[in-house]
Amino acid sequence: MMQYEGIVYRPPSEAGSLIIQLTIGCARNTCTFCNMFKAKQFRIRHLEDVIADLEECRQYYRNIPVRRIFLADGDALIVKTPDLLKILAEIHRLYPECERISAYGAPADVLMKSDEELKQLKDAGLDMIYIGAESGDDQVLADVKKGVTSAQIIEAGQKLKRAGMIISITLISGLGGKKRVTEHALGSARVISAIKPEYVGFLTLMVEPGTPLYDQWQAGQFELLGPREVLEEMKIFVENTDSEGTVFRANHASNYVPLKGTFNRDKEAMLRQIDQAEKAGVFRPDMFRGI
Repeated sequence: MMQYEGIVYRPPSEAGSLIIQLTIGCARNTCTFCNMFKAKQFRIRHLEDVIADLEECRQYYRNIPVRRIFLADGDALIVKTPDLLKILAEIHRLYPECERISAYGAPADVLMKSDEELKQLKDAGLDMIYIGAESGDDQVLADVKKGVTSAQIIEAGQKLKRAGMIISITLISGLGGKKRVTEHALGSARVISAIKPEYVGFLTLMVEPGTPLYDQWQAGQFELLGPREVLEEMKIFVENTDSEGTVFRANHASNYVPLKGTFNRDKEAMLRQIDQAEKAGVFRPDMFRGI
C-alpha cells in the first residue's frame, strides 16, 4: 500500500492535487531558515516504485477525476530527464483527465537542464514549476546559504519561460533582517521584473526552532522585522517591480497584512492598501500567524 515518507510539503495552490513523491527530501538542504526536510536523507526514488504509486492511486481514484498532480519532494527536477519523461507519460496514460502537472524546481536544478530538455518536459506535460527564490539580494542569498546568486535565479526563470512553463516564485519578507531591508526589497523586485513570472508570492519570515537562523536570532546576530518594517519593505518591492500580468499574493497565514493584486495594473491600489494598513496599525497577531 502506498505510504508517504515523512512530512510532505506542497504549495498552497496544490491543496486539491494528487501528490506523488519522486524524491525524498531536498538535495541541498542547506538553507538556514528552513527545517522542512531536515529529518529526511535525500534520495531519488526508483522509477518502478513511483509508477507503482501512480497505478495504485489510479485504482483508489478510479471513479474520481484527478485534475492536478504535484511531483514532490523538494526538487523533483533533479530527476534525470529520461526518467521524468517516463513518469509524465505514465501520468497521461493512467490519468488522461489530468489538466496540470507541477513540481518544485530549485534554480540550480533548472540550470542543470538544457533548453531542449525543459522544452521536452513541457511538451510531455510538465506545466508549472514553483521556485523558492526567497530573495533577490546576493548578500541575503549568501547569508541564508541558498546556494545560488540572483543572476542564477534570473537565468533559471528565463529558461523556464523559454520552455513555455508557468512559473510561481516565492519570496520571504524580512529574510534580510533589519540590516538589509532595502537591499532585499530592491533585489527581489529586480529578479521578478527580469523574469516576469505568472505568479509571485510573499511569505513573512518566521524563525523555526532547530534551524541555524533561529540560533542566530537567539544569539542576537539576526534581528526580525516588526509588522511596520515588513510593510515598508513590501512597499519598496511593489514600487520597484515592473512585471506586467504577474499575479501577486501576500495573503499567506504568516503575513501580517493580506495583500493581493496583479502587476502592474493594481500597483497603486496595493500601495494604498499598504498605507492604510500602516495608518490603522492593525496586524495579524503572532499567535495567529502560522506556516
